[in-house]
Amino acid sequence: ARFIASRSYQMFRKQSQTRGEQTSLIEEMVSGVKVVKAFGYEKTASSRFAEINHRLQEYSQQATFYSSLTNPATRFINSLIYALVALAGAFAIMGGRLTVGGLSVLLNYSNQYMKPFNDISSVITELQNAAACAGRVFELINEEPEADPVDLNKADGDLLEVKTGSVVFDHVNFSYQADKPLIKDFNLTAKPGMRVALVGPTGCGKTTTINLLMRFYDVDSGGIYLGGRNIKDMSRHALRKNFGMVLQDTWLEEGTVRDNLAYSKEDATDEEIIAAAKAAHSWGFIRRLPQGLDTPLSADSLSAGQKQLLCITRVMLLDPPMLILDEATSSIDTRTEMLIQAAFDKLMQGRTSFVVAHRLSTVVNADLILVMKDGQIIERGKHADLLARGGFYSQLYRSQFAKLPS
Repeated sequence: ARFIASRSYQMFRKQSQTRGEQTSLIEEMVSGVKVVKAFGYEKTASSRFAEINHRLQEYSQQATFYSSLTNPATRFINSLIYALVALAGAFAIMGGRLTVGGLSVLLNYSNQYMKPFNDISSVITELQNAAACAGRVFELINEEPEADPVDLNKADGDLLEVKTGSVVFDHVNFSYQADKPLIKDFNLTAKPGMRVALVGPTGCGKTTTINLLMRFYDVDSGGIYLGGRNIKDMSRHALRKNFGMVLQDTWLEEGTVRDNLAYSKEDATDEEIIAAAKAAHSWGFIRRLPQGLDTPLSADSLSAGQKQLLCITRVMLLDPPMLILDEATSSIDTRTEMLIQAAFDKLMQGRTSFVVAHRLSTVVNADLILVMKDGQIIERGKHADLLARGGFYSQLYRSQFAKLPS
């Protein structure tokens, strides 16, 4: 039983892993069904599913076969022993060393003695299946949590008043892979209330810099200071409560418009929500929805631009001490973008803010523009000064408003 159980455990483990792989593929293909259909990927997706499903079938069959052997094999051995005892007892009776009644009692006792072992062997396979599934759960449970030196239960008491706080990057170095450095000797001092813009080609480290500031990753060396305090000495909860973020990738939960807007401020009144929506220029389409603020949202109920407007409204409602805008208006039409930019200008007055942008028209009013390339700052200054230098920023800016040579 032990030999068979060890084999069935391996098969059940492979079955569990393959089932997870299959579930992951199904989730990806269903959630991205529009892309799948747009690129005619249906046959390839079906082939991938069929291959995984075939492996799952093989592992399931082997696991079922081995696990089904346990109880019959145990019962066979027990029955064989029963027969041998009966045969030996018969010869003992013939030799006068044992009575028929004594053999009958011995066989009855041996049968009662073997029954619990048969019952145990019948549940061994179920235990192996449960152990294989539990192993994957425990792998997740045993993952090391993010190191955080501050007690999360006391994080709320650790919030800073940083509306007038400075942000300092001091010789920061970071890499996703040890042999491929990305951010190298990054230095920046953002004075209180300063509007800092990060621009540069794709992959130069703009969003990574924001992720380091928010402690989605920790720096390899150097330090980041918020209000004169190293962010590593703050809990992540306390640090992030000081920022309002609008990202290029929008996220809305399954719920009403009101639920999504009040996500940043649960006790917000309807008047506050409407005021924030008007400031973000999203009230126009919200009031045209069938139930207004009480309209349930699904994945495809709004356009990409409308979703981004709701995310901007969420930040307007939060009224955070500091702002981070990462391509916050990338899905919005130019006219609405200009109106929202004016609202952002009003919101960012007196607050330290960081703006990541590819459309350089959105950063011309920044107090400091950092031009990044290959993880380093190659130029810094205001818009007019950088244009006058005729450097990399000037090339980027003019390439967006002038026809490129053929």
